[in-house]
Amino acid sequence: MEPIRVLVVNSGSSSIKYQLLEPDSGTIIASGLVERIGEGGGAIEHTADDRTLTEHRDIPDHTAGLRLAFAKFAETGHDLTTAGITAVGHRVVHGGEVFYRPTLIDDAVLNTVRELSTLAPLHNPANVRGIMAVRELLPDTPQVAVFDTAFFHGLPAAAKTYAIDSKIAETHGIRRYGFHGTSHEYVSGRAAELLGRPPETLNQIVFHLGNGASVSALSGGRPVDTSMGLTPLEGLVMGTRSGDLDPGIILHLMRTAHLDVDGIDRLLNRGSGLRGMAGVNDFRELRHRIDAGDTAARAAYDVYVHRLRHYLGAYLIDLGGVDAVTFTAGVGENNPDVRADALAGLHRFGIVVDPELNTAKARGPRRISPPQCPVQVLVIPTNEELAIARAAVTVTEKGQ
Repeated sequence: MEPIRVLVVNSGSSSIKYQLLEPDSGTIIASGLVERIGEGGGAIEHTADDRTLTEHRDIPDHTAGLRLAFAKFAETGHDLTTAGITAVGHRVVHGGEVFYRPTLIDDAVLNTVRELSTLAPLHNPANVRGIMAVRELLPDTPQVAVFDTAFFHGLPAAAKTYAIDSKIAETHGIRRYGFHGTSHEYVSGRAAELLGRPPETLNQIVFHLGNGASVSALSGGRPVDTSMGLTPLEGLVMGTRSGDLDPGIILHLMRTAHLDVDGIDRLLNRGSGLRGMAGVNDFRELRHRIDAGDTAARAAYDVYVHRLRHYLGAYLIDLGGVDAVTFTAGVGENNPDVRADALAGLHRFGIVVDPELNTAKARGPRRISPPQCPVQVLVIPTNEELAIARAAVTVTEKGQ
């Protein structure tokens, strides 16, 4: 019997990340990245069977980008049009109040995702373009949307509610939705497996630290709070996003710097965070500058860590104690300094990082706290693609 295969697509405004994988085993057959779509000077990097193909060419739109990816699949012996793919799973950023579980995509679902673009103007339109492109290239293959916000749909009212006029909030869908939900759900489940305990018995704090960053508090396997809100802009300091901000700053900039809505959007989403403070958002370059004595880089790093500790403290109180603190995503998995500094001096709370375990060269799930500590500190690689693929198979099998 041929193994089930699923194509996972993560469509951004000017890029498409993709993987072809077997959900049962987690085996990645092929993966790739199409970049600079519609910008000129486009490129694709496609890896399959330990072979990487790279091509540079203009890519006018997402359909052209996926056509190029499909050509690379065929060139490496994995023609998607004849591969018998069970489903295509799409990462869709915002599900609003409507979508809180993986959903089979039809015209009505697609239209609703498009309408929800008012809540995620940088993300949902790109997700729609990816879905439309796959529909054109694989018209008979079921497509499933897996929503970043779904895991946090059931946040307690006190955690999801903003203190503004309730009628305005209801009319315009203003609440805290949370993001990176697929990652938080996957990683917290893997943490429970690593500890050999049912998720229902654990209090966990999960830090998803990539260029985008978020943290969640989970009790009994369910989230009780998370740092991102109506949009992915709220919360931790990120690569190019400000995170938490006094709303009065926006009004001040409108009055004094004469920034319009688009200008403020660009500033807070693309020109803030580490890049805004230090000029770079790559942690390797940030560390290089710190070591070279760059005071702006040092200050940016300190602000970044301060915000991590701020949320850690809040969530320790929210949960009334914690069994595990887990780090994931690019920075969380690969930067021992961030992990050590975020948890420094917390031994009175039962949280200790073992220096040797923390700096050991390792890639898989692992514990970095001493064995006798009451709170386990873990590093667990996230795998959103695998989670999306498994969700897609479940939905198509049920015909939902």
